[in-house]
Amino acid sequence: MPPIIDVQHLIKSYAGGGRALDDVSVEIESGEILALLGPNGAGKTTLISIICGLTRITEGTVSVGGFDVVKDYRKTRALIGLVPQELMLEPFETVFETVSLSRGLFGCKPNKSYIESVLSQLSLLDKKDAQMKELSGGMKRRVLIAKALSHEPKILFLDEPTAGVDVELRRDMWNVVTELKQRGVTIVLTTHYIEEAEEIADRVAVINGGKILLIEEKDKLMKRLGTKQLRIELQAPITTLPDSLSDVDVQRADDGMSLIYHYDVKAERTGITSLLSTLASEGIVLRDLQTYQSSLEDIFVGLVTEENK
Repeated sequence: MPPIIDVQHLIKSYAGGGRALDDVSVEIESGEILALLGPNGAGKTTLISIICGLTRITEGTVSVGGFDVVKDYRKTRALIGLVPQELMLEPFETVFETVSLSRGLFGCKPNKSYIESVLSQLSLLDKKDAQMKELSGGMKRRVLIAKALSHEPKILFLDEPTAGVDVELRRDMWNVVTELKQRGVTIVLTTHYIEEAEEIADRVAVINGGKILLIEEKDKLMKRLGTKQLRIELQAPITTLPDSLSDVDVQRADDGMSLIYHYDVKAERTGITSLLSTLASEGIVLRDLQTYQSSLEDIFVGLVTEENK
């Protein structure tokens, strides 16, 4: 099956020669959740804007559902729901009017029951007759999500959907995302809460400086680049590491009360048994052992830091 979104050799240049996107190629499969991660100014919003038909392409091609986003703009835009970062809403319209109007703009017939079901999912049904100016920032963010879902899109873009919102909305948002995925909706997510991406994404794409650094299944990425460390708490401090540990990737904490050992979870042997045996032979008494698995955020920070060197 061809990808539902196909971006090939995409370039976005501005006057003066600067490039917001530099030869970006991404294929997004139908029904998956893709987390698009990158620091501020990396090109995330520009890429989304081009796919949604809001920003012009300098070079390259983008297709959505088999349609070119330039030649078949109406067809591609009808497939997409977008939750932008900015809160742009008409202050004197009611919640129900705002969401219903958005549905009508895409040529969809009125469907009160569907609109109310979306509002209910987002805990907005009791606010359906309230004017936008009466709502809090978090409630307005919910309305943006409802607007994006109003025309029953096959693809949903979430550009920092939970930035600056309360914990309740974040929970509601991910419940909705889970339900949409079960219905086969393709979801592209950008977020600064990388633990959220780690929780729900099928694949992860990392962008920096307008270039895609990688795009990979989350679980494979975690296995390939993830590391583990063992923290060994000691009964008494040591001032230096014994010579017998000179060839082992172990560091002494500043206070001398613990040792940190890094190991490869994919290796046939972790070396932990040998390390503990060496410590025992040196008369170093242990108090406790703790393991730590690197997170997606650790991997992301490492990739971006390495790229910026």
